[in-house]
Formats: sequence, C-alpha cells, structure tokens
Amino acid sequence: MLLLAGCGWQPVYGTRGDGMAGAAEQGLASTAVGLMPERSGQLLRQALQVRFDRAGTGAAKLYDLTAQFAVAGEALNIDQNTSIPSRVRLVATATWSLVTRDAQRKTLMAGTARAMDGLNLYDQQFFAADMQSEAVQRRLAVAVADQITLQLAAWFNRHAAAE
Repeated sequence: MLLLAGCGWQPVYGTRGDGMAGAAEQGLASTAVGLMPERSGQLLRQALQVRFDRAGTGAAKLYDLTAQFAVAGEALNIDQNTSIPSRVRLVATATWSLVTRDAQRKTLMAGTARAMDGLNLYDQQFFAADMQSEAVQRRLAVAVADQITLQLAAWFNRHAAAE
C-alpha cells in the first residue's frame, strides 16, 4: 500500500492519506437520494444512503439523485409435471440522474446500472421462497447501489480535478 501511495494512487472514495475527505466522499455526502416506490426501491435507497454518508457528516445537500428502479423476473426451468418454474432469474435495472439543488435544476450526470441474480423455487415451500426472494432483491439493490456509487464517485473526482 505504501508503494501505491507513493505513485499517487488513492481510493476512489473515502478519506485521503491526510485524513481529509476526498472529492468523491464530499460529493457523495452532499447528495440526497430521492424516494423510490415499492420494496425494491426502498432497498436501493437505503443502500445508496449508507454509501453516500459513510462518515456520518450530515453535510449540506447540494445535489439530488433520482432513480427509477425495477426488478423483472424470468422463469428459467419449468417442471414438466406441474408447469411451475423451479428457477427464476431476476434482473434489476436502475435509471438515475444527478441534479443540482439550485433554481436551475441542471442535470450533471445520468446513467444506468444493472444487476442479475437468481433463485430456486421449491414445490410447496412458499415461506422459503418469500425469504429467498427478499434476500435476492436485497443483493440486487446492493449491487446496483455499488455501481451507481462508483459512477458518481468517479464523476466527483473528475469534476474536482477539472476545477
């Protein structure tokens, strides 16, 4: 790690070597995450909020992040005897944009994040299927939140370097 620090390497987001917040960490902390409908949207919003305010600074909000989040399922393996799927692939897609909080409401950046996961459905195991579905949706929200956070962190770093 010391060799990397000597080359000018630094983490994408997080504190710098001198203990001060980096440009990405400051930018993420000053971003408010908008409300999202449905349980999957709530999971994504929570995951983003955790990533954006890691230091717990409570920084003034300068940006709004709005996102549309959807999870779609696709049956992969259908049992011939019951015609019930035994394997489902879930694909989560979020379309998001970063907007300034001033009167102009200028869109600074927009993007899409996508993740895929799957679950097995067992005959007559409804409670287990519900629990597994909740776990998969949580994993998808976390994966999409990671992608959005990295894209925004890179943008905040580039924007700070340009200034």
